[in-house]
Amino acid sequence: MKELPLKYGCNPNQKPSRIYLANEGDLPIEVLSGRPGYINFLDALNGWQLVRELKKATGLPAATSFKHVSPAGAAIGLPLTDTLRKIYWIPEEMELSPLACAYARARGADRMSSFGDFIALSDVCDESTALLIKPEVSDGVIAPGFTEEALEILKQKKKGNYCVIQIDETYVPAPMEHKEVFGITFEQGRQELAINDELLSNIVTENKELSEDAKRDMKIALITLKYTQSNSVCYVKDGQAIGIGAGQQSRIHCTRLAGQKADNWFLRQNPKVLNLPFVEKIGRADRDNAIDLYIGDECMDLLADGAWERVFTEKPEVLTAEEKREWLNELTGVTCGSDAFFPFSDNIERAKKSGVCYIAQPGGSVRDDLVIECCDKYGMVMSFTGIRLFHH
Repeated sequence: MKELPLKYGCNPNQKPSRIYLANEGDLPIEVLSGRPGYINFLDALNGWQLVRELKKATGLPAATSFKHVSPAGAAIGLPLTDTLRKIYWIPEEMELSPLACAYARARGADRMSSFGDFIALSDVCDESTALLIKPEVSDGVIAPGFTEEALEILKQKKKGNYCVIQIDETYVPAPMEHKEVFGITFEQGRQELAINDELLSNIVTENKELSEDAKRDMKIALITLKYTQSNSVCYVKDGQAIGIGAGQQSRIHCTRLAGQKADNWFLRQNPKVLNLPFVEKIGRADRDNAIDLYIGDECMDLLADGAWERVFTEKPEVLTAEEKREWLNELTGVTCGSDAFFPFSDNIERAKKSGVCYIAQPGGSVRDDLVIECCDKYGMVMSFTGIRLFHH
C-alpha cells in the first residue's frame, strides 16, 4: 500500500488528508480494523517508537497509552500487586500476560487522561491484553501483530469500527525527517539517541548509590520524555510512569503537573479510596471521575447532598488535607526525569513532595550548583545526562 487516504486531518474541515512515504515506498502498516484518522496515526506512530525503545532498553514487553501526541502512561510488563489490580479495576481471578501487565500499568497510571487513548504495544497482542483493552474507552491499538483470539476480541469493539493497526517491526525510517509548517519545510536528523546505562553514569550528587531498579526507572523516564511534547517531566516508580507533565512553557509547571498526577496515583491506593462504597453497576469512567474529585480540592462537589447519592450507597468521609499529606509522606523511591535542565531548585523541592529519590536531567543550568545542593539536602541521587530531549 503506497498511501492511505484519511477521513480528514486534525479537524473535520482540513481536507484532503492522507499518509504516505515521500520515497513512494510501501507503507509499513496494515489496517486490520476500523478507519484510523490523522491524530490516531500521530499517536500510533509516536507510541510505537516509545514501546519499541522501552523493550530494547529493558528486555521486557512494553505498552503506552497515548493522547494528543503525548503519553498518558507508559510501562513495562512487571507483575501487578493486589493493590494495583484494585485501582486498575482488574478482577483478582483474571490472568495477565507480561504484555497485559504492561498495558494495565500504562492505562492505569492516569486513567482520566487515558480515556479515549490510542494504545501501542511492543509485542504481538495476545488474548490476555485484548481482554484488558475490551472494556476500556479507547480509539485503537498498534502492535507488530495480533493473535487470532486477540484480533477477534478487538474487532468487536465499537461495533467493528475499533482501529487495529499492524506495523512492520523491521521497518527503519530514513535518517532525515521532514515537517512542513506554513508551507515551509523543516529538515532534521532523527532523534536516535540510545538511552542506556552509560548515559546515566555522570552522578553529580554526594549520594551515588544507584540501584539497578533505579537505573531501569531512569531509562523509562527518559525514553518516555523522548516522545512527550516539550517541555516535559516524568515521574516513574517500579517500572511505570506514574505522572507525566507535558507541553508546559515553564519547567516548574511541568514538575508540578507530573507531581500532582503521581500524587493522585498514590492517593488512589489509600484505604479510604479503595473502600469507597460505589453504587452497583456504575461505569468505569464514572468511578474514575468520582475518585478524581474525591481526592482533589473540589471533593465537596461530589459529597454534597443530592450529589453523592448518585455515586455512592452511603456518604463517604472526607479525605482531609492532613490525611492526604500523611499518606503521601509514605511515597518514596520515585524517579524523576526531565527533558531539559532544571533552572531552579524549586523543581527539586516539588519533586521531593512526591517521593522522588532519583533524578535524571541534562544539566547545564547556570544554577546547577544550587540544584545539586538541594538534592544533597535530601540525599537524592542525580545524574546529568548532558543530552536534551525536546520533542515537538
